[in-house]
Amino acid sequence: MIASLTGRVARIDLDSLVLEVGGIGYLVRTTPQALSATRHGSELTLHTELVVREDSLTLYGFPHAEEAETFRIVQSVSGIGPRTALAVLAVLDPEELRRAVAEQDAKAITRTPGIGPKVASRMLLELGGKLPAPSGSLGTESSPSTAGPAGPDADVVDALVGLGWAEKAAVGAVESARTGDGADLGAAELLRRALRDLGGHR
Repeated sequence: MIASLTGRVARIDLDSLVLEVGGIGYLVRTTPQALSATRHGSELTLHTELVVREDSLTLYGFPHAEEAETFRIVQSVSGIGPRTALAVLAVLDPEELRRAVAEQDAKAITRTPGIGPKVASRMLLELGGKLPAPSGSLGTESSPSTAGPAGPDADVVDALVGLGWAEKAAVGAVESARTGDGADLGAAELLRRALRDLGGHR
């Protein structure tokens, strides 16, 4: 069992990276957030989970141990495989997922591409008691989504969520891009600036 890897980032792809450890390049699938915070040639430690199938061995890796543990727990839900579990963590960080389960917030989970209300309800049922309680310090900060961005800003937020960033992070990046000389930006340039902002912050 490969529990973690530390090495040099040799390649970064859309949904994975190659980590060179002792002359061996390991292909590791990870979240968009992890990829955006990674630089080619840098040293990186990933907490990993090896998924064994009849025809493949696939490594999934995360910068933080709690992400790897949450990834394992999400896969315990019937019908949820590693790709779907990874998609969940691309949209909800571990704390947000814990809060969604504690508050039985199926809508938060359905923000994950490919997960509808029925699967979200099953996840809430089966994850109950398996995840730690949310910290509580964040309160209900992420629940109000009724007064979110409008117009081009909303389109850019939707695009960022579709690329795998959490909605809260996407909204923050768009708001940041609008500050200063960004008040009159069109959607395309706004998206580019927001992506730059997200690429520099985890």
